[in-house]
Amino acid sequence: MTSPTPTTLPTSQGRAGSSFHHIRRGQGKPLLLIHGLGSSWQTWAPVLAGLEAQREVIAVDLPGFGHTPPLPGEVSIATLADALTDFLRRENLLGIDAVGTSMGARLVLELARRGGVLGAVVSLDPGGFWQGWERGFFYSTVAASIRLIRALQPAMPALTASPVGRSALFAQFSSHPWALAPELTLTEMRSFAASPSTDELLRNLAFGEEQRGIPRGRLEHPLVIGWGRWDRVCLPVQASRAQELFPDARLQWFDHSGHFPHWDMPAQTLRLILDTTA
Repeated sequence: MTSPTPTTLPTSQGRAGSSFHHIRRGQGKPLLLIHGLGSSWQTWAPVLAGLEAQREVIAVDLPGFGHTPPLPGEVSIATLADALTDFLRRENLLGIDAVGTSMGARLVLELARRGGVLGAVVSLDPGGFWQGWERGFFYSTVAASIRLIRALQPAMPALTASPVGRSALFAQFSSHPWALAPELTLTEMRSFAASPSTDELLRNLAFGEEQRGIPRGRLEHPLVIGWGRWDRVCLPVQASRAQELFPDARLQWFDHSGHFPHWDMPAQTLRLILDTTA
């Protein structure tokens, strides 16, 4: 099947002056893609073509990231979930299947918990399941990475063009960062540096609201939680806690992946998404 010519749609205006920049490509059953902290819709590049061949993909820039303006007031999982629900309602997309990564993975879990918003869900290495020292580890290591990324912006094209540079920049996020595409890594580094909501949301993720789950027998649609065995951001020990809060979810391990399975194991991630949301 040939995918139609890619299109980027105008931003969708929301309540309180918010708007969502998003792309809508492909054909078939709609599928929502939600990026992680500091990122944009372009993080899905390694699996985008495969998804577009079978699904109508709606990939968003969350408020305060990519080309979407920040929300007024507090930036948290709760306020992002409210804004995204409004967007889906305006676009007549309530009940859409969804995939999230990292912070976006926690966001799709929150929307699944609320009920009536999403269909089938794939949550890839979600945050929010740390305990004790893990909170400080998550916050301090990611905050340090963000400070370094901002300081190195003038040198970023050269760094991301080099396997050695990519290895240094993405060692915490990928199991084989040297193999990542230079274009993908440069886009990610630019987005991290430019996103106005990154710092506030990072603090909220680490020290703010607790993730709540869905009691056994209450899950409305298929839910798969994927986890990279080499994740150095959301440590693999946290996967069992996620499954305790979402006991009807299926846990899928990615044996050769870090924090982003759609980067490190794109073929397996693509198959998991398509099978779960079929």
